[in-house]
Amino acid sequence: MSWLERIAPAPVGPALAVIFAVLIAASVLVAIIARRRPCASSDELALRVRSWWFMISIFALAIVLSPVVSTVFLGFVSFLAFKEFISLIPTRRVDRVVLFFAYLSIPAQFTFAHLDWYGMFVVFIPVWGVLFLAMLMVLRGQTDGFLRAIGTYSWGLLITVFALSHTAMLLAGGQAWNPGGGGAGLLLFLVGLTQFNDVAQFTWGKLLGRRKIIPAVSPGKTVEGFLGGVATTALVAALVGPYLTGMDWPWSLVAGAMIAVAGFVGDVTISALKRDLGVKDSGGLIPGHGGILDRVDSLTYTAPVFLHFYRFFFVG
Repeated sequence: MSWLERIAPAPVGPALAVIFAVLIAASVLVAIIARRRPCASSDELALRVRSWWFMISIFALAIVLSPVVSTVFLGFVSFLAFKEFISLIPTRRVDRVVLFFAYLSIPAQFTFAHLDWYGMFVVFIPVWGVLFLAMLMVLRGQTDGFLRAIGTYSWGLLITVFALSHTAMLLAGGQAWNPGGGGAGLLLFLVGLTQFNDVAQFTWGKLLGRRKIIPAVSPGKTVEGFLGGVATTALVAALVGPYLTGMDWPWSLVAGAMIAVAGFVGDVTISALKRDLGVKDSGGLIPGHGGILDRVDSLTYTAPVFLHFYRFFFVG
């Protein structure tokens, strides 16, 4: 057994090795560009690549250490995303207790995911969480702004906690669903393709983009970028899916296309939120990328879509 297999068993180890090889190539390319044409754009590109090194290294370390560490890491990302969401929205002073319980729902939701308790996982926030928060708000006795507040908190929990907790459910359930790559293989397939799709759609849009697809929400998105990203992501999925997920290449192709489309929808949905609030980024935690919510916007849609797609077709 090689050192790589001891750290991350196949097929996760080789897949991570390929990702880091791509990062090395990108770093070399950016260094060449910066040396030949030093400018603000090349500096920003270099900053983005350094941030990618940090994010991918942390993610890779989390998924190879242990399922508990992985779940805690994913839960912490969800916590940061919800925190950023709340920081963008004006909140009522009377709702501090409500927000306290909203934050408490995060470890509970990820615990249900880690235990592979699907019945509770799928209803805890959408049913009991939303109903409980509304009850608390009513008991506080403040009716001014009630509808806006409960809508804001409920949607924030759904998009940043419930949706993102599907990554932890995929990791836990995948141990039984996917004997070859396990939960780590499924999670790497999902997250890797989601992030790859963001880059692919951006790249195709810059190279061939002419027609705006949804200019009122995201002026930079183009029809050509969207279609190029979907096609490229689906092809990459067809190549890596059989090794990481146990799906054959046609099913992997379909899954990749679904992830690409869902990623686009998640991206523009969070863009609509930020445009409504008049902000460019949800935060500044990640240099060159904005905040956590900016980085996981696509994942808020791709994680639920892929989990339920996989469960429906491949879990008995």
